[in-house]
Amino acid sequence: MTEMTDTSKILTELNDRSREVFRRVVEGYLESGEPVGSRTLTRTMSEKVSAATIRNVMQDLEYLGLLDSPHVSAGRIPTQQGLRMFVDGLLEVTELDAGDREKIDATLGNNRRDVGSMLDRVGSALSGLTAGASLVLAPKHEAPIKHVEFVSLSPDRALVVLVFADGHVENRVFNPPMGQTPSSLREAANFLNAIAEGRTVSELRERFEAEVKKRRQELNDLAREFVETGAAIWENEGDRYERLIVRGRANLLGLESEAEDLERIRNLFDDLERKRDIAEFLELTDEGEGVRIFIGSENKLFSLSGSSLVVSPYMNADRKIIGAVGVIGPTRLNYGRIVPIVDYTAQLVGRLISDRG
Repeated sequence: MTEMTDTSKILTELNDRSREVFRRVVEGYLESGEPVGSRTLTRTMSEKVSAATIRNVMQDLEYLGLLDSPHVSAGRIPTQQGLRMFVDGLLEVTELDAGDREKIDATLGNNRRDVGSMLDRVGSALSGLTAGASLVLAPKHEAPIKHVEFVSLSPDRALVVLVFADGHVENRVFNPPMGQTPSSLREAANFLNAIAEGRTVSELRERFEAEVKKRRQELNDLAREFVETGAAIWENEGDRYERLIVRGRANLLGLESEAEDLERIRNLFDDLERKRDIAEFLELTDEGEGVRIFIGSENKLFSLSGSSLVVSPYMNADRKIIGAVGVIGPTRLNYGRIVPIVDYTAQLVGRLISDRG
């Protein structure tokens, strides 16, 4: 096989017959998941051609790295390079189906201020509509902090309550230092309130360490340790990655029958659940608006599972990217249908959060 070249250049160099054979093979594969043979194409081609002629065209396309033969004497399936060329140059994106639109709209529910529940419903709707798995990256809560409070739950568990200026409340459980007392809880809370009020969580991160060093003498040892431990709940990696909502794992597992394929899918979801390499997904949201499609090994996070990702960021009222929605599925996704679903969902979520803000 020749070395891979730019797919757009290959597409422009194909004649009409080769282009049609390639398009029909890919469309047939995406619809059925099975190799497409020359005899099948003789019944669908726009011009009357023999099976032998089509086989010759398929061989040329295989030589170019666009098609592959999974078995001897079988039909052809598109390669990853072929799928990329199809998506970039031949994909016909359909209008969003009215039924799909209604199901997505229904995820808003009655309580539009509860963004977390709404995004959870969005994830479930996406996985249900696309028969794939969904990823929803929730926005960080960036309202100013109004009040911080610590509550003792047991000798080894405590709760920090963050009250934001917009009325949003977050409760997070953590393991406090040994020997906590009511006075150490109050002292730690008073210290944090003195530096936190009016600042967002991100701004507090930047100020926290400097303030602890600057005002170290104002805190006794236990209160200082308590402050550092309690603040760590929004400093650690988990805080950033817990924003990722994953739904529809069973959809992908149900599509695969080979033990090797099942194991790759399980490994993908294990990685997601452990939040390993999630930075790869987060980075996708920082590269501009619009739907993006990653096929197979084009993205490190999904390469081992042989999956595709259709993802779109969503923005707030200031046109700042604050999150993303996406669908994971096999490489033979119905891209033409899923692209408008993801696009519409991202725009809807962005509008909702902008209105809420």
